[in-house]
Amino acid sequence: MKRSSGRRRGQLALALPSTWGGARKGAGRKPSGPRAGVPHRSRPAFHRRMPVHVTLRVAEHVWNLRSRRSFRVFECALYAGADRFGARVVQFSVQGNHLHLLVEAGDTEALCQGVKALSIRVAKGMNRLMGTKGRVMGDRYHARILRTPTEVRACVHYIRQNYRKHAAERGSRLAASWIDPYSSDARDLAVTLPAPRTWLVRHAGLGPRSPDAPSELA
Repeated sequence: MKRSSGRRRGQLALALPSTWGGARKGAGRKPSGPRAGVPHRSRPAFHRRMPVHVTLRVAEHVWNLRSRRSFRVFECALYAGADRFGARVVQFSVQGNHLHLLVEAGDTEALCQGVKALSIRVAKGMNRLMGTKGRVMGDRYHARILRTPTEVRACVHYIRQNYRKHAAERGSRLAASWIDPYSSDARDLAVTLPAPRTWLVRHAGLGPRSPDAPSELA
């Protein structure tokens, strides 16, 4: 009687499906809450100093940012982090649950580090104010590189008039001479922002406020 060799000649090994490794459809942490958040795609890359329109949103449980005590937290964060890691905030407005910033950054890495540092300062300050711990920022920040003076002018106008836009959507009309007290145009601002360095921002100019100027971003 011949002893079996264990596997017959020509017998195929059973192919088992791979259960780990590599990108899989539907894998990964899912966004939570009613807002899906900013997609986790690669940031637009740039390698020289450019102006960028940055939008930062806070989580739903965070107090209204348009209050004097919350705005004070933001001013303190700006005082320490408006010009760090090669990124400088030169214009801003604070809305109830989000921030609009005009940032000049040396490159993509500088923008990421600068915005992260500012976000951490805002988060720590708001947690102290609210007596809480944990997440404050709602999702990843949104960034749009501005490549022409026209885009910069439109962005400045959008940031300055953002609250006016939201008020109009609620049916409120603000006087033409009104200046947002929760913005970099506020008369009693406690922090001095760094002067712009990029040719695009200097050429476009922050200029006089013009509530009726057209905005490409509206």
